[in-house]
Amino acid sequence: MTISLITVTYNAAATVERTLQSVAMQTSGDYEHLIIDGASSDETLAICRQYQTERMTILSEPDKGLYDAMNKGLRLAKGDYVCFLNAGDKLHCAETLEQIAEAAGKQEAGVVYGYTNIVDGDGRFLYPRRLVPPRKLTWKSFRWGMLVCHQAFYVNRQIAQQYDLSYRFSADFDWCIRCMKEGERRGLPNVLVHEPLCDYLSEGMTTQNHKASLKERFHIMVKHYGWLPTVVMHGWFFIRNFQNKC
Repeated sequence: MTISLITVTYNAAATVERTLQSVAMQTSGDYEHLIIDGASSDETLAICRQYQTERMTILSEPDKGLYDAMNKGLRLAKGDYVCFLNAGDKLHCAETLEQIAEAAGKQEAGVVYGYTNIVDGDGRFLYPRRLVPPRKLTWKSFRWGMLVCHQAFYVNRQIAQQYDLSYRFSADFDWCIRCMKEGERRGLPNVLVHEPLCDYLSEGMTTQNHKASLKERFHIMVKHYGWLPTVVMHGWFFIRNFQNKC
């Protein structure tokens, strides 16, 4: 079983090396690493080439934004499972891809998923991600929010969809739901790995554009779950956030 790791970069010289190091240290060699670069003008490409092996492919050209670049990665991917590992994010430990392969090997899965740790700009652990993956994940689970971090979400390439470029900040939320819908249609189970799979950098693009992202997520939830359930769930989100602040 081969895993395609896709890393999208643009002027990411300050953060990309920790991502490359976490991939290079993997005990499993059954992976490919696709670097989809948006024609960086800094040292990003030079740093990537320092880690380049036969498992790494580097594509650098202008794109139409993050999700357009991610679609390019999907079109190039040849692995059985695909995962997006952003510049600055890391595979949690040297055995992470082994853990994924073991979980996927027990039965053909639609999605293999796990826990996420939040780290700071120096890669230091801050805290576990607040939203915890459920033991049984379905596309309906995301009514409660994005319970699984995108970087801890390994999708069977046979059910992987293209990203909807009409969303600027939350196309990953929509993508995860659509992938799980297709997996359910094909009768593929989603498998939980009871370990952290990713160390997620706390200040991602969605975090920086939080309000716009929330608006998009609302519309995505209406599309998949309907207007009334979405309004009801957002009432619960408000109560939950208020309780967390108290």
